[in-house]
Amino acid sequence: MAEIYISTDVETDGPIPGPHSMLSFGSAAYTPGKELVGTFSANLETLEGASAHPRTAEWWQTQPEAWAACRANLEPPDAAMHRYVAWIKALRGKPVFVAYPAGFDFLFVYWYLMRFVGESPFSHSALDMKTYAMAVLKRGYRDSTKKNMPKQWFDPLPHTHVALDDAIEQGALFCNMLRHNCAEPSPASEAR
Repeated sequence: MAEIYISTDVETDGPIPGPHSMLSFGSAAYTPGKELVGTFSANLETLEGASAHPRTAEWWQTQPEAWAACRANLEPPDAAMHRYVAWIKALRGKPVFVAYPAGFDFLFVYWYLMRFVGESPFSHSALDMKTYAMAVLKRGYRDSTKKNMPKQWFDPLPHTHVALDDAIEQGALFCNMLRHNCAEPSPASEAR
């Protein structure tokens, strides 16, 4: 069974789950050949007893459209996370969580999965796009930012801070990185 890359973006009201809430998340499932085979998104009710971090709340005031989008059609986290696991399990392929940065997005998704479902279809792993870019570009980690990535890696897709939009955009970027990396001859094949 081939891998399927689940590009995921989260919108939150603070830096860590528990004291703060995941407000919204979106996932876009891509095949290695860049076929978008499915999407998932949910806007979540905030966690009981949690509150917004002041700096994050201040940032949200600069994003009124994205804020309105992530506060529409709210559902309980328990229901959303169960729907999410069922969606992932229905996909044809071994799921790989992909994010930019994975350290932030996976933190929230994994915490919510374990808290509300008790399992993670991704196990304990996530693929960080910036780390992958570091390996492909053969640069230092801090130099492997989007502004230093080749322009041909980027599709003309918006970055709106609406979770599903950003997951689709980042998934296309990852597939372009994957294609670039797989197109280059490996050192072993060059030695032949």
